[in-house]
Amino acid sequence: MTDRNGHTAAKFPWGSEHRYFPASLYYRKRFGGRAQKLSLDAGFTCPNRDGRVGRGGCTYCNNDAFSPSYCVPEKSITQQLREGMEFHRRRYRRAGSFLAYFQAYTNTYAPLDELKRKYEEALSVEGVDGLVISTRPDCVDGPILDYLASLAQQVFVAVEYGVESCYDRTLRMINRGHDFAASRKAIRETAARGLPTGAHLILGLPGESREEMLAEAEILSSLPLDMIKLHQLQIVKGTVMARQYWDDPDAFHLFTWEEYRDLVIAFLERLRPDIAVERVVGESPPRYLVTSRFGKRPDVLMQEILQRMEELDTWQGKRRMNDE
Repeated sequence: MTDRNGHTAAKFPWGSEHRYFPASLYYRKRFGGRAQKLSLDAGFTCPNRDGRVGRGGCTYCNNDAFSPSYCVPEKSITQQLREGMEFHRRRYRRAGSFLAYFQAYTNTYAPLDELKRKYEEALSVEGVDGLVISTRPDCVDGPILDYLASLAQQVFVAVEYGVESCYDRTLRMINRGHDFAASRKAIRETAARGLPTGAHLILGLPGESREEMLAEAEILSSLPLDMIKLHQLQIVKGTVMARQYWDDPDAFHLFTWEEYRDLVIAFLERLRPDIAVERVVGESPPRYLVTSRFGKRPDVLMQEILQRMEELDTWQGKRRMNDE
């Protein structure tokens, strides 16, 4: 069997002919069908907003730019989940399992009793089969992770960390308030408890070279990650970074689509093949963006990445295999 370019089509290590390991396949293996995340804003803040480690938040961050309309803290967790289910059932009729996705801001940044109350409210909603908790690596500790591990004995629980960059100079520049050592420690301690562990990474942050961004694939592959989510840098209105961009646009290199496509492919070639890829391109509504988008929907962009990988006869982890 050959593909349309005459290359031999074969199943890759993740068990499909898809040229990178899609998170959809990861979740199908876990749930036996499609699993849909339902975004939540549970009213948390961040330690680089309230003064514990800084003020102003991350320089690139405006949560409104990626939160769905039903996801607002004025609504209860239960109401947000029910509205999210209704929305996704209309949009994705095949959705079988729903996961409460604590997405906005830092979702372990509260006393443990408050965390328990919010997580357990989400799990009490009929149709919710598990939790995905997005947080910062400096906002978890042993008791929180132990509690999540105990929950995971009954339901699916995953933790996603905003790593954003593997370079301390970049983390300082974007006002993260933690270093990469914190990410490394949190990922290892989370995975050690058997919790599926993910990382978010932004490609294109100011001052990082293409070689440094590609090296991040190797760095993250050395950690016990189950999932990764990639975003291209977007300049969002209402952020510190937007003001920085207007003051000095030459300090930023915003990718063309072809540049970004080729960077993602080179990144995936260096990424460990058992790390599921949740996203390779981000999208914010045009009204929030200072600069233009790529002009295509994310699903179209993903298909173009796969088509180019097919043309090059490459796949996730190929360079790792060649190096070994």
